[in-house]
Amino acid sequence: MSAAARKMRALLLGWILLVAALVGAAAPAWGRPTGTGGPGNRTYAPPVDAPVTDPFRPPPEPWMAGNRGIEYATVPGSAVRAIGPGAVVFAGPVAGALYVTILHPDGLRSSYSYLAAIRVRVGQRVRGGAMVGVAGERFHVGVRRRRVYLDPASLWGRPVLGGRVLLVPLDGGPRLGPAWGRR
Repeated sequence: MSAAARKMRALLLGWILLVAALVGAAAPAWGRPTGTGGPGNRTYAPPVDAPVTDPFRPPPEPWMAGNRGIEYATVPGSAVRAIGPGAVVFAGPVAGALYVTILHPDGLRSSYSYLAAIRVRVGQRVRGGAMVGVAGERFHVGVRRRRVYLDPASLWGRPVLGGRVLLVPLDGGPRLGPAWGRR
């Protein structure tokens, strides 16, 4: 291995260790569960206390049938709570049904479907466990990162991460902010 390659490898390893140390230092503040509705809540939790009737079943192809979330056997009128802290980005009707969507600090979006009533408004910040609506005849929760749907149950008990990503190139080029290409 050439001296330049060893120097580049050492520099890259140094950056990786620095990032790991910074993430590790920030993790306890974000990952400390303090209860579903507490002010320090930073852990994802189920939106209702009800049995699952239809678990996450991703389709083999994006256009095919499946269940892109979890359907619960709720009693109509049951409180539906935010799975974690975030900001309400949608609250209203779609095709005759009521929906709420929350953007979480780590970029995940959770959607609460088939509500009988909505208890939040667009732009409102909510804590984990805050009531966002009332279940109707059925209730469904979905979670996605950008266009990819995730199994919501895989998040229960996991810390909510936040912050802003700033890419710093090794070649001295321009820094890129959260939206690719922005400086």
